[in-house]
Amino acid sequence: MWLFCVIEHWLWQNRGCMRRRPHLVPWKAAGQLSERQASGDDVVRTTGWVFNNETGDALDLEQFVATGDAEVSAYLTVFGLRSPDIDQQTMVEIGCGIGRMTCGFSREFAHVIGCDLDAGFLERCHETVSRFGKVDRLKTSRVADGHTLDLRPNTSDVTFSYITLQHCDPDDALELTAEAVRVTKPGGKIVLNYRSRGGIDLFLLPLGALTRAVFRIPTFGPWLAQHRWAARLGWQANRLQPDDVIGPLTPLLADIEIWRNPKGKVKGQGAEVKTFDGINRHHYWLVARVR
Repeated sequence: MWLFCVIEHWLWQNRGCMRRRPHLVPWKAAGQLSERQASGDDVVRTTGWVFNNETGDALDLEQFVATGDAEVSAYLTVFGLRSPDIDQQTMVEIGCGIGRMTCGFSREFAHVIGCDLDAGFLERCHETVSRFGKVDRLKTSRVADGHTLDLRPNTSDVTFSYITLQHCDPDDALELTAEAVRVTKPGGKIVLNYRSRGGIDLFLLPLGALTRAVFRIPTFGPWLAQHRWAARLGWQANRLQPDDVIGPLTPLLADIEIWRNPKGKVKGQGAEVKTFDGINRHHYWLVARVR
């Protein structure tokens, strides 16, 4: 009861600022926590949100990157991104985090630009890629406002985002999708991951909103940032259907594909539906060529 009263009082006092951009708070808390750790290995060992809610001395950054390497290989192959000139191409990764997949991308592409909300993540991304990738191919860019890429148009050959856009405010997710198209060269591809609606969202999304509110309380935010269950709840901010995403961008895209798990049901108007059993059954991918 005491805890509930504290939370309720704090939320009432801070209701004005919370309405502005509360969905960014868990990201920033996680970034600040990673910044305080001595190394990327310590981030993995002490923060369960990066490693399936596990903590302990047995875990290290190399293992974390290995999970990303496996997914990089799978998605590059399944989505047909391994073109003959991949070693001359530029990739933009929206939501690079501490570099779990960025390492693998840096071994494949000539240039990789890792984008994320928090400067702490970007510092760790440099550290991770310097150890397990090709850091001379990496640049980073901070998405300070949560929805605008600080990059010029026609920058990338492939713009990629995985388990990031579902954690954004719906409007921000749609703006970042439009930004992905803007920074991709004509003939290049966008490869973007979203989460579709499900029955569990009747409970999950309200719990996510409440968790984000608690993240803003100084006493609880840093503690919550160490736990994957809290981070996963706090980062559940939207559910966008393919037509929500594709509709405004239809004139700018060609060869539109929706990739889903074979058990999934999502589809998009004018999009070819393809399946891959390596896709989470709650997720789908938009893969399309920019006109």
